[in-house]
Amino acid sequence: MISMENSVEINGEKGVGVVDHYEKGDGTDDGVVLGLDGGATSTVCVCMPFFPISESLSKPLRILARAVAGCSNHNSIGETAARITLEEVMSEALSKSGSKLSAVCAVCLCISGVNHQTDEEKIVRWLRDIFPSHVKLYVHNDAIAALASGTMGKLHGCVLIAGTGCIAYGVGKDGREARASGVGPVLGDWGSGYGIAARALTSVIRAYDGRGPQTMLTNKILKVLGLSSPDEVIGWTYADPSWARIAALVPEVISCAEASDQVANKILDDAVQELALSVKAVVKRLALCGEDGNGYFPLVMVGGVLEANKSWDIGKEVVKCIKELFPGASPISPQVEPAVGAALLARNFFINDSERKHP
Repeated sequence: MISMENSVEINGEKGVGVVDHYEKGDGTDDGVVLGLDGGATSTVCVCMPFFPISESLSKPLRILARAVAGCSNHNSIGETAARITLEEVMSEALSKSGSKLSAVCAVCLCISGVNHQTDEEKIVRWLRDIFPSHVKLYVHNDAIAALASGTMGKLHGCVLIAGTGCIAYGVGKDGREARASGVGPVLGDWGSGYGIAARALTSVIRAYDGRGPQTMLTNKILKVLGLSSPDEVIGWTYADPSWARIAALVPEVISCAEASDQVANKILDDAVQELALSVKAVVKRLALCGEDGNGYFPLVMVGGVLEANKSWDIGKEVVKCIKELFPGASPISPQVEPAVGAALLARNFFINDSERKHP
């Protein structure tokens, strides 16, 4: 269950007069929040001025600064590289905003690869000495930021992310959480960009050695990779373990599917079923659809794999599958980028935490 008690904080201290100071301020000198969205491909950090709960979110949100870095998933690039990425991107965002470290009141880091409380604690240990003791640090999986990007900081509903990786993540009205997939390529994120492209590469090899049917994917992929023979695909694939490098081949699969290649169409059809299955699992566990199965719930759709692609629209097909079972599902696109969603969470978590301590 998402709550302040379950969120990870730096040193667990509020600091003297912090709430009063930030609630009265309206600029960078009076307090800022940092929101960070760290994925398998890139990491984005935004710095926003802290604003009190009385202010409406309907106003244009003021972004003081935005910084971008590479992957921060420690499972993908290792702990040392991930730590460096996180520290540098937050430092850059603060520097660009002109804000001092002492002005930070809360930070929400939403990072892929954060799958357990031990992951949260590990990241806190990395950052414990960076921020003053009054700063609150909340650490979650990056799916939480994606959900907040569609609901403007309200944690209710389900988000489906399908980019380099994929995950379905939901939060019920009672605060309970559930997730499906989001376990990386080895354990089967088959609906992800990596999963789609990896199956395409496998199909090329199978067609080459006689285990599978011939496919347009062979010439398409060889051309885009600058290779002359299917057997060179083996060396190319293992030369660099980057997930994003493989996932970049998804457009070629879609192109072949649109040209009626049966192998490519089968790969995309299977990906649609896998993505829909992940959403269905989360919705059922949290009863987001209500007792009758027809209740409304927001379904935030995030990631390049779900974007419209001419005649082959993966996102549209996923929604069709979901609504057959859950008519009340309401697909919505992100209203802000995930890093801004994380910043809104940092602000909301901080306010809620302070209200509990000082009713």
